[in-house]
Amino acid sequence: MMLKNMVGCKFLSKDDSSDNSPCTNTFSLPAPLPNWSQGQGFGTGKINLGEIEVAEINSFEFIWGSHLSHDKRKCVSFYKPIDIPEGFFSLGHYCQPNKKPMCGFVLVARDLVTSNDSERARSPALLPPCDYSLVWKSDDGMGIYDPPGYFWLPESPPRYKAMGFVVTNNPDKPSWADIRCIREDLVDDCQSCGLLLETYSKFQKIPFKVWKTRPCDRGMLGKGVSTGTFSCTTLWNAGDEMPISCLKNSDTDLRAMPNLDQIHNLIHHYGPTVFFHPKEVFFPSSVSWFFRNGARLCKVGHRKGDPVDPDGSNLPGGGSNDGEFWLDFPSDDQKDIVKHGNLESAELYVHVKPALGGTFTDMVMWIFFPFNGPATFKIGPTTIALGRTGEHVGDWEHFTLRISNFAGRLDSIYFSQHSGGVWVDASNLEFIEGNRAIVYSSKSGHASYPHPGTYLQGSSKLGIGIRNDCARSYQHVDSSNKYQIIAAEYLGSSVTEPCWLQFMREWGPKVVYKSRKELDKVIKKLPIMIRGSVRNFFNKFPAELSGEEGPTGPKEKNNWYGDERW
Repeated sequence: MMLKNMVGCKFLSKDDSSDNSPCTNTFSLPAPLPNWSQGQGFGTGKINLGEIEVAEINSFEFIWGSHLSHDKRKCVSFYKPIDIPEGFFSLGHYCQPNKKPMCGFVLVARDLVTSNDSERARSPALLPPCDYSLVWKSDDGMGIYDPPGYFWLPESPPRYKAMGFVVTNNPDKPSWADIRCIREDLVDDCQSCGLLLETYSKFQKIPFKVWKTRPCDRGMLGKGVSTGTFSCTTLWNAGDEMPISCLKNSDTDLRAMPNLDQIHNLIHHYGPTVFFHPKEVFFPSSVSWFFRNGARLCKVGHRKGDPVDPDGSNLPGGGSNDGEFWLDFPSDDQKDIVKHGNLESAELYVHVKPALGGTFTDMVMWIFFPFNGPATFKIGPTTIALGRTGEHVGDWEHFTLRISNFAGRLDSIYFSQHSGGVWVDASNLEFIEGNRAIVYSSKSGHASYPHPGTYLQGSSKLGIGIRNDCARSYQHVDSSNKYQIIAAEYLGSSVTEPCWLQFMREWGPKVVYKSRKELDKVIKKLPIMIRGSVRNFFNKFPAELSGEEGPTGPKEKNNWYGDERW
């Protein structure tokens, strides 16, 4: 990634607030990318979306920066894509916070059907805008006297849609040659997903807001393609109708997705190392180890259960979670052995699927724990064990690597955390041995985090919540060589799904215990003035902390076909 026309900038640490300038520091992965094995279109730098072809631009020229906020951590800058390949056109400008290295992208596009094509029976895929509308202009509303900035929305021709906004540092309208609009049948709806800037100008009472954008149609079957541009307005909020659109992938072949050899290359290159807390006692195991060591298939009316075949071939497949079957521990002394897992056998189970219209690949890495341990509650400096609250047999956790199909570059990782999770840019990850990131598994609960420390599931501001303790230890599993690809639907018969993946019931029994009484005991030990707040917090506990039933398997999760939560 390159930046031009930017001077006097340094990378700012979290504690350095002396400079609000846009930063010239550009993030790059610790190690160079390898030459991916031969394939159809993965890693070639350009992606065919049907009637148009797109390329990813990581080189930018600074246009304008907002210093209107007194909170210097919220300052953002706006950039114009540069070094655009011949024949391609910009779709809009880019925005990102100042206090992070440059790591984003925007797409540029070209029409795949030339004007000389004798079979051309439709309008061009790309056309310049008819005009520009001024959406907002900056002033020195907070006395900081920023240089002026002007935000323009391209006015698209009939039956065409704008993909992004254009920013200038003078009042003259942008040139029509600077941007292109896309024919409406080649675009999809998009939505805002992350507030980048909210500020008031001197003479306006309505805030000016800048948002990231994402396709509405996401997930494994979604066709929406993110352009990397931003949206802005003084009129609407997140979730309202957008004044711009995103692209749509009309290429049903998904030719930019990696083939099986390339998937193995990607896992070997990027597979994270999962570190467990030094005091962890409930480790993962392979699914086959769990089955071989006495796991039982139970059925309503036959609670003793039957042994499960090592490959899970005798599990009922398909259907839904109807409560008729579930898995449980062995009933003999082997139970205590199984409960603590077997790290030596543990492996990551990888589901590979298209993301953002096949311009990215999501590698969802599932890890199985025979047992989820009890939760620990923190209030201020006090830590209280919650007995059996949070315990359950069978624990499926995951994290997701999102890889750009343009060059095979790791974009981000999704860290699943109980009932939610968070996407973390590659620039904010810890790496070990080249481009392999570190994933920290929290003690007992096994949620995934990008850095060591104590994370509270609750209110960090008040210091009240369930503890998620993460630290590095000698206990770990390396997913770059201990993995199994369990599904990649777009590859057809190239990947055979294991029998146990079709088990749609629960991987643990329903356990009834009076967790509310345990929580009430905790509340009674607290000062009277905070009991009400803590009781309200307990009432918002997610279901998996109640410890009342085991989880379903990976294929029953919403993110199997859908996108991760953003």
